Amino acid sequence: MTDADIRDNIERHRYELQVGGEVAVVIYNLSGPNLMITETLVPVALEGQGIASRLAKHVIADARDRNLLILPVCPFFSAYLQKHPEHAEVVHPTYRDILGL
Repeated sequence: MTDADIRDNIERHRYELQVGGEVAVVIYNLSGPNLMITETLVPVALEGQGIASRLAKHVIADARDRNLLILPVCPFFSAYLQKHPEHAEVVHPTYRDILGL
């Protein structure tokens, strides 16, 4: 598995990673320069394999490449960013304050 396996399904507003017969997703809303991350869903069969973190890293890199600011409404994403403050520059300033970044 590589990051090339993660795809942005623009029509469904989500990043997807297929593993076996399961699909893990990061759901988003895109508005102008803002990428609001609303939910991260990993099927039970895939839990504990670092799938959500892989998705988060990919989404952060994609946002950086596209000059988007992340609005992390999703609890997992917020916690991930708090654990990895090195990504603060890609987080919207309001959320930087909220998350203490």
